[in-house]
Amino acid sequence: MEYLVRRARVTPEFKGDWDGPAWRDAAIASITHFHAQSSSHRPTAEAKLLYDDFGMYVHFRVRDRYVVCRHTQPQSPVCRDSCVEAFLQPKPDAGYFNFEVNCGGAILLYYITESTRIDGKIQGFRPVETKLLQMIRIFHSMPCEVTPEMESPTEWSVEYFVPNELFEAHVGELEPPQNRRWRGNFYKCADDSSHPHWASWSPIGAALNFHVPAHFASIRFES
Repeated sequence: MEYLVRRARVTPEFKGDWDGPAWRDAAIASITHFHAQSSSHRPTAEAKLLYDDFGMYVHFRVRDRYVVCRHTQPQSPVCRDSCVEAFLQPKPDAGYFNFEVNCGGAILLYYITESTRIDGKIQGFRPVETKLLQMIRIFHSMPCEVTPEMESPTEWSVEYFVPNELFEAHVGELEPPQNRRWRGNFYKCADDSSHPHWASWSPIGAALNFHVPAHFASIRFES
């Protein structure tokens, strides 16, 4: 499978407008592969990506229930909340980034060079430094905190921009779009909701582990 990142013809406005001028022609990655350990709740989650000369834009839309958001600080364990994730590996011989953003807009972001786990802990990672993290612009349609859990059907979105500078600080200069050979995956999770679930765009296999680059799929850029 492959995802095509189209060039942005219009700069996204960060309003969560899924079908607006910037996003209407972006390809959709449907997050439909639910892990066997998931509860019966099956939210509809989709992702779109765009790029321009300055960086990458990411947009998630989720039709959900049992929405919860307790973590409000950067680099907190947002995967425990209603959360969407984009794992992006810009170069095959380098590490990958785990962009994890909960429905309230809090982000956790590491640069991971060795995803092997020992005693449950990933071995090779470092948090993206604060000055780079602060360059990410994030829109979120839900409040920063959602407690108690919202059981009723709810649609929410997260939209963010990542500057090239953040990627290049870790992997070096990015190639021209036509030469980029990225890999990655997109996820929806909610570890600590009343109906926990784990879903992916590219299947992750039998183990409940998003951090397996072998399960990433191709991400190609429109030239």
